[in-house]
Amino acid sequence: MANSWFPKWRKQQGNLDGAVVAPDERLPLGQTIIMGLQHTVAMFGATVLMPLLMGFDANIAILMSGISTLLFFIIVGGRVPSYLGSSAAFIGLVIAVTGYSGHGPNPNIALALGGIIACGAVYMLIGFIVMATGTRWIEKLMPPVVTGAVVMAIGLNLAPIAVHSVSASSFDSWMAVVTVLCIGSVAVFTRGLVQKLLLLLGLIAAYLIYVVITNGLGLGTPVDFSIISQAAWIGLPTLTTPVFNTHAMLLIAPVAVILVAENLGHIKAVAGMTGKNLDPYMGRAFVGDGLATMLSASVGGGGMTTYAENIGVMAVTKIYSTLIFVAAGLVAIILGFSPKFGALIHTIPGPVLGGASIVVFGLIAVAGARIWVQNNVDLNQNGNLIMVAVTLVLGAGNFSLTLGGFTMGGIGTATFGAILLNAFLSRRHKEKTQPVIETGTEAALKDH
Repeated sequence: MANSWFPKWRKQQGNLDGAVVAPDERLPLGQTIIMGLQHTVAMFGATVLMPLLMGFDANIAILMSGISTLLFFIIVGGRVPSYLGSSAAFIGLVIAVTGYSGHGPNPNIALALGGIIACGAVYMLIGFIVMATGTRWIEKLMPPVVTGAVVMAIGLNLAPIAVHSVSASSFDSWMAVVTVLCIGSVAVFTRGLVQKLLLLLGLIAAYLIYVVITNGLGLGTPVDFSIISQAAWIGLPTLTTPVFNTHAMLLIAPVAVILVAENLGHIKAVAGMTGKNLDPYMGRAFVGDGLATMLSASVGGGGMTTYAENIGVMAVTKIYSTLIFVAAGLVAIILGFSPKFGALIHTIPGPVLGGASIVVFGLIAVAGARIWVQNNVDLNQNGNLIMVAVTLVLGAGNFSLTLGGFTMGGIGTATFGAILLNAFLSRRHKEKTQPVIETGTEAALKDH
């Protein structure tokens, strides 16, 4: 561990030659601001979309992402390059707790906020334990086969919500298809930073097409732009006071397990790219993320997590200086104080938002598979195979268990089911090449 809390950032003349800029190096001020702006844009699509899918206020989400990033920077001592934004892991449980319909502001947001604060507290506690004991126990409890299964189960659990949100009419369904095609086109036919902004740019393209079809050609429900002209340029976002309901808190708090897995994976990825050992700061990172989640939810924002989008930007630019995240956080805070910006976000049509959610929830599911591939998970092992199979069905089928007055939904049963099944079925210290279950089902699984 370093002697001082913050590093002494060494000056780097620039990145024009493609040289790597280390976390403890700094660029000239102008380049730092530009890179910070780029990171703000990179997180923008997901950090705006996630709260909208739960009925949260977009302005407060952006504002708290900026504040949370600065808080994280301070707690990790400026040694871990990361941007904090709205986490998708909360979507399913927030919708279940609040009964959100999928359109407009969520009238029961306060119930969810109390649960998110409880989740942040559990997350912080895990962070303090890691600071005292290290990360090895987490890696044993949640190996890649478990985290991959849980992440995939979350995506599958959310799939019915996305499809239902665009099924009100044939027009809505077709606009969702158009949105998927727009996002997919940006993802496939562009390169560089533009490709990293596939959600944002795809959403903008679908939005413009929707406006032409509805406001221009008179088909479907037109977009009402009057709310933009009525909104002020500068002002405070809408704050919401949390309500601490025991059932909601018990339901949402276990999401901390997912956030730990996300943060662990992200920091390991950054460590691999930078060649720096970031394990000594893992506990601090968990504490920072947990505290940021609690602070965000205390005023009406969602839970926070480190963002893969920003890790992608670092991988492309080879710039890992932690100071650029200070600039990114400040830009997000400025945007959060603009009601006109928030009004513009709220004009996004429901079918377009629903089409984007289909892509996002699908990407969450696929991210689980990527974890398996990247870590060479062996699904020929019977223990892994059974654990994954059960976890996916529990999540996709939204399997619930009731104990007393507490009901655990599909994401919760999938998460804890994966951890417990893995602990029970794993075959450590035994031969790796054990025979697989020879059934028609197994053969079918192999074919896919």
